[in-house]
Amino acid sequence: MDESRPLFMQIAELVEDHIVSGALAEEDRAPSTNELAAFSRINPATAAKGVNMLVEKGILYKRRGIGMFVAAGAREAVLSERRAAFTDRYIAPLIDEARKLGLGPDDVARLVREHATPTPSP
Repeated sequence: MDESRPLFMQIAELVEDHIVSGALAEEDRAPSTNELAAFSRINPATAAKGVNMLVEKGILYKRRGIGMFVAAGAREAVLSERRAAFTDRYIAPLIDEARKLGLGPDDVARLVREHATPTPSP
């Protein structure tokens, strides 16, 4: 667990990670708050807070008496949210710094390609 972020947010992100990876598909039953709490060794109320956050976002929904399930469109919703966060956290500052250095879009794209291409091993 990442001690710099609240546990309930880490629980929500863990469930989202499983949705993004395909380990939890749309309409699959999500782990219960007790299962998440036991797995993460945290208080069930904390796990419930993370699950409820996902319910509020429309990622999970409750079937009364059965449990929580992954909502239709959840994977795309999580990916969309994460892409926006990626842009805010990495791309916007990258563009700002590139402008300061006099680098244009083609320069930035070239640098990204150069660093994304693995170097051949000897």
